[in-house]
Amino acid sequence: MDDLKVAVVCMDAIPGEAEKNLRKIRSFALEASANGADIVCFPELSVTGYILKHPHNAYAGIDSGRAIDRLTRLAQEARLLVIAGLIENSDGPRPFITQVIAGPYGLVGLHRKTHLSPPEKMAYLAGTEIEVYSYRNTTLGVQLCYEAHFPEISTIMALMGADIIFLPHASPRGTPSEKLKSWLRHLPARAFDNGFFLVACNQVGETDEGISSPGVALVLGPDGQILERYAGPDEKLIFARLEPEKLENLRQHRMKYFLPQRRPELYRGLVETTIK
Repeated sequence: MDDLKVAVVCMDAIPGEAEKNLRKIRSFALEASANGADIVCFPELSVTGYILKHPHNAYAGIDSGRAIDRLTRLAQEARLLVIAGLIENSDGPRPFITQVIAGPYGLVGLHRKTHLSPPEKMAYLAGTEIEVYSYRNTTLGVQLCYEAHFPEISTIMALMGADIIFLPHASPRGTPSEKLKSWLRHLPARAFDNGFFLVACNQVGETDEGISSPGVALVLGPDGQILERYAGPDEKLIFARLEPEKLENLRQHRMKYFLPQRRPELYRGLVETTIK
């Protein structure tokens, strides 16, 4: 893994205002680049805003393909990795919730949300693949909001070599301090049990559908300890340094790195469709 400086954004993404949101994303990305960041992570659906009713109406004047191209060109302009979310049109009856991963040399990948919350299932299609992505000498994974509650995803990504997991959210309800407290119940365990860095951020603000999201950003080390955090009502850009030595020291420790001690032959029940 490389020594990386990550920028993490809490952002008010206005539904149906993709152009305005893209301009804001560009401003944050250029600020991150000017401050020496290697990667900038935006919340889930940061381009389109979070929409549960009529998500096909998220765009005016552009579509998801052009928005992905815009993010890719922005990554090239800012010379860093941009991780930003949007509603992606599909050939099916419903679109995907997608996070774009784009770097200075082009599109790196698209993560389509695999585990949809119950309200989202009525509006979106679920993705079908769990992947990791390479950026320079670093392997990273992306999970979106509700996916963080399924620990199997984190373990699979760790076994695929992930050094960092990015967790963009559009998570509503509660105050910023309440949301941070909620995240601190489960996200440190994802980092600590699997031995990787974890970077999470949320949307902020209220939509026309009455969905209110508290501003929270969190960066955790592979030991589950907090490196940086923000909890507040405003848009915010924070920075954190991810040092490869922290990862190497933990993974070389025979008591603190758990993945090599797994016994997969005992876990067959995890893939059974019927709960006994």
